[in-house]
Amino acid sequence: MLPIGPMMIEHRLIERMVGVLKGELGAIKERDRANAALIDAAVDFFRTYADRTHHGKEEDILFRDLAQKQLSEEHSRIMRELVEEHVYARSQVRALAEGKQRYVQGDDAALHDIAANLTILAEFYPKHIEKEDKRFFIPIMGYFSAEERDRMLAEFWEFDRNMIHEKYKKLVEQFQGK
Repeated sequence: MLPIGPMMIEHRLIERMVGVLKGELGAIKERDRANAALIDAAVDFFRTYADRTHHGKEEDILFRDLAQKQLSEEHSRIMRELVEEHVYARSQVRALAEGKQRYVQGDDAALHDIAANLTILAEFYPKHIEKEDKRFFIPIMGYFSAEERDRMLAEFWEFDRNMIHEKYKKLVEQFQGK
């Protein structure tokens, strides 16, 4: 398996979550209120799974290794764009979390912000995923030898193995006030 295989599988789950966001957008319009628990779960999903786990492998491993290669101008440009898009996605998830917090504190105007952020994320992720899947992941594998790809895949598995421990260690430390 190529290292991009697990990342493309992760994309399919992110796309499914985008469908959940679209469903919540429809429900917000229908009932004029947000499901705060669903928003919390979506924020956690995007922060932990999409950003820390998925984008983490891209930025901490794949892009790190690509930076050591002589990339074409197009691939170099796309990699920079992807990093910028990750930063953008983080800011939108943060805005969604802030909007939900204001909403549960009684700020009715925050419902509009929640809907706007859900719309942004639901429109952003399919385009971002398409760029990675169709224009970047497959061609950049050619920069790596079979041995380098195998090493990268093993590093991805190790990265994933440690994620659950990292998540819950931070949770406990948060409650301990550290």
